Amino acid sequence: MRGAGTLTGMIHTLPRRGFLSSALVGAALLLGVGGTALAQVTPPPIGFTALFNGSDLMGWRGGDTFDYRKLMAMPEAERAKMVEKWTSQMHEVNAKTGKPHWYVENGELVNDGFGAYASTDQPYGNFELMVDYKTVAKADSGIYLRGVPQVQIWDHTEADTQGLGRAKGSGGLWNNSPGQPGKDPLVLADKPFGEWNSFRIVMVGARVSVWLNGKAVVEHANLENYYDRKLAIPAAGPIRLQTHGGEIRWRNIFLREIGADEANSILSHKGGDPGFKPVFNGKDFTGWAGPLDNYEIVDGAIRCKAHKGGTIFTKDEYADFVVRMEFKLPPGGNNGLAIRYPGKGDTAYDGMCELQVLDEKYEEITKSKLDPRQVHGSAYGMLAAQRGYQRPAGEWNFQEVTVKGSRIKVELNGTVILDGDVSQVKDLMANSPHPGKDRVSGHFGFAGHNDPVSFRNIRIKRL
Repeated sequence: MRGAGTLTGMIHTLPRRGFLSSALVGAALLLGVGGTALAQVTPPPIGFTALFNGSDLMGWRGGDTFDYRKLMAMPEAERAKMVEKWTSQMHEVNAKTGKPHWYVENGELVNDGFGAYASTDQPYGNFELMVDYKTVAKADSGIYLRGVPQVQIWDHTEADTQGLGRAKGSGGLWNNSPGQPGKDPLVLADKPFGEWNSFRIVMVGARVSVWLNGKAVVEHANLENYYDRKLAIPAAGPIRLQTHGGEIRWRNIFLREIGADEANSILSHKGGDPGFKPVFNGKDFTGWAGPLDNYEIVDGAIRCKAHKGGTIFTKDEYADFVVRMEFKLPPGGNNGLAIRYPGKGDTAYDGMCELQVLDEKYEEITKSKLDPRQVHGSAYGMLAAQRGYQRPAGEWNFQEVTVKGSRIKVELNGTVILDGDVSQVKDLMANSPHPGKDRVSGHFGFAGHNDPVSFRNIRIKRL
């Protein structure tokens, strides 16, 4: 950035953070009236935590198809009232059955098809989730990830008069836009009614992979934000079990949180690596040019020296390409990606653009104010990226950048934070012209700004 002025581990128990923890204890007792818990509850696999304990709804509250961001933005009293309303609807008694809408029976979490949805107290970011479910004919349900709908569950044998895609089966990200990856499951994997189905769901950033009964039905698809498709989904949010007009039973709900290193590995190898070639060997600057003395190689990574800078770049030029890399920032760290750099001049203006590499807490640390087009991932001075998806300073982040024609897409830690066309930009920061924005080819590199920012595992694929 330029100056602001211009699957293994020990079994663990996660802390329960929620809005109505004490109230939920009472609700859980009510909800357990419907049956007796199974004496032997399946323990979670090593490294996983049981979100449902098999005896009551401790750790769960009511929920609905409601934007988690808006819920968290409410005043505390208003938010608590909303959650209390949903939780109350969960344990309302069904007049026909005499049982609450949600109850526990034989170690299974049962919903009669009505009432508010069951939502975890605790929000989750990156995770692996295992869930077993059993449902009935004509039922319709799903699993919300970070409060966003949804991994679909429904009756694939029911007549599909509306053309919803029922015959393709369960497991798809049904609320994705038509034709988008993940919307429809890749294969039909549902078991007959009366049998238990098993989901395995891996979520890193907005990227979701789903296995149903051992078959891959969604592969690394981007989960769209149902509430506002212009915005990425939240970085964290609750797991929510949806109910829709037919009984569904749940058991063995286990979750394992995924750390940064594992997340980076998953994202780095999404769909394999066909066509990607390393442009840095981890040992020296072979294949690179520019003020190389201002940079150093530390632990297999390129690092800008403190109080040094300038743009170093690949000797090769690229037109349309995808680059994958990891980067690590010090507190307040500032750097940039040189896109289609001509080999001289200021990449932010003479190149197609400089993509910001900037600590999320830059303003707080430097006591300065940023233009939205200066935050991390932004095309400097032209296109603003979304915030809130960067890891804390000192941790490695994974980033993928796609440059195709005049469009640039930036995916940070599995979430798309920028997708725009620089040729369409009319409003330029400080009215400063960007004569290089229409370049169709150039070098790729790093634009240092005096801070020890590191880059590693740098691979480029030509398009």
